[in-house]
Amino acid sequence: MIDKLDKLKENLLTVIRGKSEAAELVMIALCANANILMEDVPGVGKTTMARALAASIKAEFKRVQFTPDLLPSDILGSSIFNPREGEFIFKKGPVFANILLADEINRASPRTQSALLEAMSEKQVSIEGITYKLQDPFMVIATQNPIEYQGTYPLPEAQLDRFAMQIAIGYPDENFDLDIIYSHQNGDPLERIEPVLSLEEILEIQNEVRKVEVEQSVARYISRIVHETRDDPRIMLGASPRALISLLHCSQSKAYIGGRSYILPEDVKTLAPVVLPHRIVLEQKSRYSGVDGVEVVREIVEKIKVPV
Repeated sequence: MIDKLDKLKENLLTVIRGKSEAAELVMIALCANANILMEDVPGVGKTTMARALAASIKAEFKRVQFTPDLLPSDILGSSIFNPREGEFIFKKGPVFANILLADEINRASPRTQSALLEAMSEKQVSIEGITYKLQDPFMVIATQNPIEYQGTYPLPEAQLDRFAMQIAIGYPDENFDLDIIYSHQNGDPLERIEPVLSLEEILEIQNEVRKVEVEQSVARYISRIVHETRDDPRIMLGASPRALISLLHCSQSKAYIGGRSYILPEDVKTLAPVVLPHRIVLEQKSRYSGVDGVEVVREIVEKIKVPV
């Protein structure tokens, strides 16, 4: 499977040039059966990355443009009366897919945002008293613009905590500008992507990831990092037990993609700054002093002794 995962990464880098780290993080989330929040400026490839991932694994892909007038039923679905049969028929919404792209998720009202909470956490939705299981595998890739806040609704902590990672793609280096120009000269490279993994293989990989061993000292290392976010005076709300589990699963996924059957402390150290910062709330004084969550988490990780 590792060879196929390498081909998956090649596919992603075909459409998002020079962003190897971002592509690997997306793959880690996929193998860990986790959700991703992409926060970045417009035009850097957030939507393209999600579409490339879906095309590479033969996944059913749905995209929802979140707007202030979007309703929960526009995402989950609703019952429609069939006059011929004389009964209501449930019409599934776009959430019934393998990969759901929630584009500009912070533009929808809190009521609509909350429609995804059950789906993201339990892989199911409850509609009109009936619970429907979602397709397997299922992941939400949400995007938001960190610059333009007019007409937006900040995501609540309960929803942020359901995203395993918050990543940014960023602008490409100047060296890759020519690659981008020539790759689009004869059409969209996304249209030339061929599937390299089936959904059955993805499910098999996700099961194998859970079998990656966690040595006791590494487990304590993960616990110590998360616990320290609750004791740091700069942090008002520390990382939750769900964050602890996400850091574990993402570390297992990184180890598996690296061809290992065990987690290294370096896996944890690398992933903590993308798994934890969006789940903590800084004290008001810290926010006004210009400190951000990523910086705080990195400082926490650096001061904790790495197990040998």
